[in-house]
Amino acid sequence: MTNIDATLPSAAAKLGRKGTIALRVVLLCSLVALAGCLGKEDDSDQPDIPAGELYNQGLKLMSEGKLRAASARFGEVDKQQPYTEWARKALIMQAFTYYRQGKYDDTIEAAKRYVALYPASPDAAYAQYMIGQSYFKQIPDVTRDQESTQRAIAAMQEVVERYPNSEYVDDAQKAIIVARDQLAGKEMQIGRYYLERREYPAAINRFKTVVTQYGNTRQVEEALYRLTSAYYAMGIVSEAQTAAAVLGHNFPDSPWYKDAYSLLQSGGVSPSENKSSWISKAFQTVTGLGGT
Repeated sequence: MTNIDATLPSAAAKLGRKGTIALRVVLLCSLVALAGCLGKEDDSDQPDIPAGELYNQGLKLMSEGKLRAASARFGEVDKQQPYTEWARKALIMQAFTYYRQGKYDDTIEAAKRYVALYPASPDAAYAQYMIGQSYFKQIPDVTRDQESTQRAIAAMQEVVERYPNSEYVDDAQKAIIVARDQLAGKEMQIGRYYLERREYPAAINRFKTVVTQYGNTRQVEEALYRLTSAYYAMGIVSEAQTAAAVLGHNFPDSPWYKDAYSLLQSGGVSPSENKSSWISKAFQTVTGLGGT
């Protein structure tokens, strides 16, 4: 049977509030009227230009798609008049232009600074959301280190907990679900590695992590099948039967359950749940797929 891992590129493409970022830019841009004439696009300091005019220049450059120059203009506002209202608006716009350029580390730095300086601002939730999205965009393949995944979850959890009434909560929760599935997929990848080498205790530990810590992800079906296989190979038939029984009870139509049932049948036994097993107890706390 084909292994099913989290597919981050496609998942990330589907994630996110459609038009949210574009709408936020329109709202921010509407705060001031565009003014002033622009010279050539460059990143040089412009100390003689008032902060308001620099900010307007940044907005116009951004509207023209000149994001690098726009970022520089917004940064110059902060240099000239730090901790002012102009600096506040420029900082969130600088974070946004970095995000649009795919400069996620710069986005994170600017957005974190915004949240630290202006935690009560109406745009603080948006800044925190950009931090989470920037980490999310950097989530690597399941075979690689998942530090960005962990940070994405932590940043999105901040959106949910600190700004529960913001428009970004729903997207943040969806991102958390996808990222948790990625972490579960990483555990599955390592567990399969051990299982293929018949290092059954090590494999079981990884699959156990999926069941106990990521029981509400899509990876749990395969984890239960792999537990059935590993325990059966070790001769711990009761646990194998329990894993298969729990799999069948919670996911009766799963192809993984069909494989687990066939495996046990080949040895003359059937799925049978031992209520005192850790597997059975773990699923007593699971309320359904898609939770956090």
